[in-house]
Amino acid sequence: MYIILVYDIKLDKEGAKILRKVFKICKKYLTHVQKSVFEGETTPAKLASLKKELKNWIRKDKDSLIVFKSPNKKWLQKEFWGMDETDKTSNFF
Repeated sequence: MYIILVYDIKLDKEGAKILRKVFKICKKYLTHVQKSVFEGETTPAKLASLKKELKNWIRKDKDSLIVFKSPNKKWLQKEFWGMDETDKTSNFF
């Protein structure tokens, strides 16, 4: 399956530490696209591992995380508005 993961961490007293940790965890499993957006091909088992790791850090009352799933990346198109980041991301065509 192909996923796009987007998160928003509240930058309060603990937020900076949580933001760094969430970023590192996502980077282990997916390709960093921009700021708090990651994408990539994964398996259900790897997605479950990612979710398990992130659950230790995402605060239900302050932070949010969304995972968009697709059976195959060929069903998605990427269109840049503004600065073209094509060199950084080449997973969508």
